[in-house]
Amino acid sequence: MAPHPVVQAIIDLSAGAIGGTACVISGQPFDTAKVKMQTFPTMYRGFLDCFVSIYRQIGIQGLYQGTTPALMANIAENSVLFMSYGFCQEVVRFVSGLDKGVVLSDMQKACSGSVASIFSSLVLCPTELVKCRLQAMHEMEASGKVAKGQNTVWSVVRMVLRKDGPLGFYQGLTTTIVREVPGYFCFSGGYELSRSSFAHYMGRDKEDIGVVPVMFSGGFGGACLWLMVYPIDCVKSRIQVHSLAGQQQGFLKTFMGIVRTEGFAALYSGLTPTMIRTFPANGALFLAYELSRKLMMQQFDS
Repeated sequence: MAPHPVVQAIIDLSAGAIGGTACVISGQPFDTAKVKMQTFPTMYRGFLDCFVSIYRQIGIQGLYQGTTPALMANIAENSVLFMSYGFCQEVVRFVSGLDKGVVLSDMQKACSGSVASIFSSLVLCPTELVKCRLQAMHEMEASGKVAKGQNTVWSVVRMVLRKDGPLGFYQGLTTTIVREVPGYFCFSGGYELSRSSFAHYMGRDKEDIGVVPVMFSGGFGGACLWLMVYPIDCVKSRIQVHSLAGQQQGFLKTFMGIVRTEGFAALYSGLTPTMIRTFPANGALFLAYELSRKLMMQQFDS
């Protein structure tokens, strides 16, 4: 017996929140290095230099700068994403003329994930803006673009409200949506395609392929996402961080400015820590999501 749609939405939301928490805990240091390399690419010779510099300058806590807003961002994003994912699957069934509850193909699930990402972008953008600014605060202070002592969540929030008002939290929203829609098509599609491949090879149902295949599939989906949208993410980080110093430019101006002054390679600054991070972080995300969702569904059935 399928649960009521409201109950199903609550289960998906809760499982998404648990998955988002697991994702941040396992991948935050790599995300910090990624943002620093994206926003200040000339400061570091590479991933290891960035990692070591953070540790020497600030200590281990430097690798976890922005963890609080990152947790808020990932919990909010994945809660809304996975809740919307269920609704969007029903929309895809309706558009495709399929009966309710019919299992969708991997391509149809990819489309569902792509549409669901629009809703998650609305809650992701504000929290990710605060996270990115916190992660790059040391470099902003060192370059004289902001005064010292602005390196807490609430100081960043107050600064945004004072300078730009509530809408200031949505700087980079268009770029976020531009990143998320194709990105989550690849994310959902890569994850489902990998799970289907494992299920076919093992002769099992997709829901019973085991822990390691689920984690690998999550990492594969994440790799597909980042290879697709990384330059867009780099532009988004620049907009969100450098607008703190009054440098407010749109997506196209920022994109063309990076290409003209730094070259195309600058759009891929920080790709190494991102690709290293994607397998443990997204593997943990989907494993926590699938296991918690299955457990909650079993509790409902009993």
